[in-house]
Amino acid sequence: MATTTTYLVTGGAGFIGSNFVLHMLGTRENIRIVNVDALTYAGNLENLASLEGDDRHIFVQADIRDREKMAEIIATYDPAYVVNFAAESHVDRSITDPGSFASTNVGGTVALLDCVLAAWRDSGFRGRRYLQVSTDEVYGSLAIERPDEFFREDTPLSPHSPYSASKASADLFVGAYHDTFGLPTLITRCSNNYGPYQFPEKLIPLMINNALAHRELPVYGDGLNVRDWLYVEDHCRAIEMVLDGGTPGEVYNVGGHNERANIDIVKTIIAECSKAKNDPEINEGLIRHVTDRAGHDRRYGIAPDKIGAELGWQPETRFEVGIVRTIEWYLSHLEWMEHVTSGQYMDYYQKMYAGR
Repeated sequence: MATTTTYLVTGGAGFIGSNFVLHMLGTRENIRIVNVDALTYAGNLENLASLEGDDRHIFVQADIRDREKMAEIIATYDPAYVVNFAAESHVDRSITDPGSFASTNVGGTVALLDCVLAAWRDSGFRGRRYLQVSTDEVYGSLAIERPDEFFREDTPLSPHSPYSASKASADLFVGAYHDTFGLPTLITRCSNNYGPYQFPEKLIPLMINNALAHRELPVYGDGLNVRDWLYVEDHCRAIEMVLDGGTPGEVYNVGGHNERANIDIVKTIIAECSKAKNDPEINEGLIRHVTDRAGHDRRYGIAPDKIGAELGWQPETRFEVGIVRTIEWYLSHLEWMEHVTSGQYMDYYQKMYAGR
């Protein structure tokens, strides 16, 4: 009988985390996933409804900052792999409340590292791996005028927002635990993700939701900020491959080769939603330029050469395909969207965009 491998996934009810859980359980046998999520505003168990009754998926509501609880979970389930998605991740929120980002993203990561280190140290770390899911935002910004320049793993860290500063700090702690204690750690830094189950404070689902409701589409500044877009399923494959074959102590950049200006993303969403719904009222007249975000990075661009050369990963989903697939998913999950855009989220939406 094959041995069952246990994965501890933190933040596994969020956007990327839930997609990773679904990907792993959908493609692998003889695994179980212990999914830990605090279920804050962006954590949503509806993302995992298809796993109801699947005994390979064990959900525990807990906060990674709770050392006693995390130590108990690790002792109970003895995971071979830990994948840390748990984070506050929205830049706008970090500007209004930097402290919570430092608490969760830095303090939570250190607490989790301590619990993992204590549990694994006696085994000599044999067969164990810890992977930290990070972001390209830790590198800062690239010049629009230099499309030949990209973020690489040795690009100096230069975060410009409280969110990216908290993620950069967490990355440094992860690296330090490898260098100091020998903990077998890995770090992935991804570009902007999009796809199913993304909470509609982020650009693509926000614009889809507003367009369908004929609401204004708020675009920061001139809308010419450039991001590299990565379909979430491609990202999940990358994490899986790094977890399996990456070199401990190393960083792997994961990018989609899909750089687009924000305003072009919005116009594409308008066109695709209008076509899908046969609705001429979904048009570019809904666009409203609002005051730019403080410290708004101009361009992100990732070179995923290392993960391609070492592990054979490449993004498989062209943006033209992925954006249509994403819009179709939201159109077929309107009830999910309605549930997550009520109450607390709408209060936040008004706070962020009203009067700008």
